[in-house]
Amino acid sequence: MFLIYCPYCEEHREEEEFHPKGQAHIARPADPEACSDEEWGDYLFFRDNPRGIHHELWVHAVGCRKFFNITRNTVSYEILETYRMGEQPRFTAEHPEGKPAETVAAEKASAAVEEVERQEGVKA
Repeated sequence: MFLIYCPYCEEHREEEEFHPKGQAHIARPADPEACSDEEWGDYLFFRDNPRGIHHELWVHAVGCRKFFNITRNTVSYEILETYRMGEQPRFTAEHPEGKPAETVAAEKASAAVEEVERQEGVKA
């Protein structure tokens, strides 16, 4: 048994409390009605299965019941990080040692600005 850190509960809990839900960061087609059957089938059924760093969607089923993402190394099963929905991972295939703190801070600031702009666009 191993422990998984829930970014919402902010504590490590036993793995039995969590359930994997598949690959993370899958973009839904902007216009599903315009997709061909092949494009829609690819979206629904085909997932990446890399050897190495992989981003997965998990749910804390027995705890807070919230979905979050895990960056895991599929070779060693090591969990490199957990992060909330909407956040970007620090560890990627391009940055297996983790992105520099300045890059992560800049990405968070950019995401915050985009969120404010989106909310202002809704109000207008």
